[in-house]
Amino acid sequence: MNSTEKMNAIDLVNKNLAKRYRAEKRFKAYGIASITFGLICLVFLFTDIIGKGYTAFVQNYIKLEINLDAEALDIRDPSDGNQVAGANYMGVVKQALRERFPDVSGRKNKRTLYKLVSNGSGFDLRKMLEADPSILNTTQTVWLMADDDIDTYIKSASKDGKVFTGRVNDMQQGWVKSLEDNGEIESRFNTVFFTNGDSREPEQAGIRGAIMGSLFTMLVTLILSFPIGVAAAVYLEEYAPKNKWTDLIEVNINNLAAVPSIIFGLLGVAIFVGMFGMQRSLPLVGGMVLTLMTLPTIIISSRAAIKAVPPSIREAALGIGASKMQMILHHVLPLAMPGMLTGAIIGLAQALGETAPLLMIGMVAFIVDIPGGVSDPATVLPVQIFLWSDSPERAFVERTSAAIMVLLGFLIVMNALAVWLRKRLERRW
Repeated sequence: MNSTEKMNAIDLVNKNLAKRYRAEKRFKAYGIASITFGLICLVFLFTDIIGKGYTAFVQNYIKLEINLDAEALDIRDPSDGNQVAGANYMGVVKQALRERFPDVSGRKNKRTLYKLVSNGSGFDLRKMLEADPSILNTTQTVWLMADDDIDTYIKSASKDGKVFTGRVNDMQQGWVKSLEDNGEIESRFNTVFFTNGDSREPEQAGIRGAIMGSLFTMLVTLILSFPIGVAAAVYLEEYAPKNKWTDLIEVNINNLAAVPSIIFGLLGVAIFVGMFGMQRSLPLVGGMVLTLMTLPTIIISSRAAIKAVPPSIREAALGIGASKMQMILHHVLPLAMPGMLTGAIIGLAQALGETAPLLMIGMVAFIVDIPGGVSDPATVLPVQIFLWSDSPERAFVERTSAAIMVLLGFLIVMNALAVWLRKRLERRW
């Protein structure tokens, strides 16, 4: 090969190298652009949710001077619990509103005036009287929760931009202005959102019932799925012979991990509700359905963790006289536990955000009471979000977004816990 041919070959190589370098730079740029686009979408999503939901953590209250007169309340015997429970509390609330705005006349205008405060104000007065019977026949300064329309109007007025009046008319706006000028409206942290169950009234609605339902459902899922998943992984890795039947089982486990979650809901309805006659809307049934969905994830992650244990550990244990069971229980499982726990937590985090399978077993029911166990009717946080998102009231929009924020917080904590456990417990070889 002469010098000219060598130069041509070098030029050709350099040209190909330059082309490859340009292609590599383009590929790198595509990757960076994809990540940037994903982050922008994530920021937009979080900004939208937080922007709509942070106001749900604040609730406006209206100050009223309420005369708890026994005759007005229709309480003849204060020691009679039934009379106290069934007293006319909303009557004295309406009387306090009329006294605060004495110029209001006419039935229609008075009905409009009564809409300043929540329909649940009577329950708050009843709790006060039950907690302290001595306040009967006295005048008390009480802060009552504002109606959802009034609350939404006040919050929108405090923001920059257009005020959302909704169903608040001019008279109500004037009354709100008068209350604000006299310091009779106050914004407080909305503890009701975290202490109440569901309600038809947005200002009275809370997520405590849904949170307890989710906790009970996740408890059932963890108790059932983790031992069964680990046991199945140990059998497949340490005991099962390698033949066509175990290959079939492995293929089906991998396929089940990709099955849509609603299929597990249909399976739960057919087996637990249809075949065994179990009651709908129970955390027990919901946990069993989510166990079916979570098991493939736990089995796959547990098998991967067991495979990661070096063969020398097994050989050393067997070499000093340990039985196979002792080798698994005392050496393999402790070393594989970080990966197993990580898989279990990720599987539970996935189950916590599921809605479709629980809709199929009736956990979409309207539940006001706080569940006390796995056998009490309940709903879960994702289903509660689904129910509120379908409600027509404007105030439910912020509560839907706030519930999403709480759910995302739980998911972030669970995934962070999985990462921490893995870093904390894993051993490098």
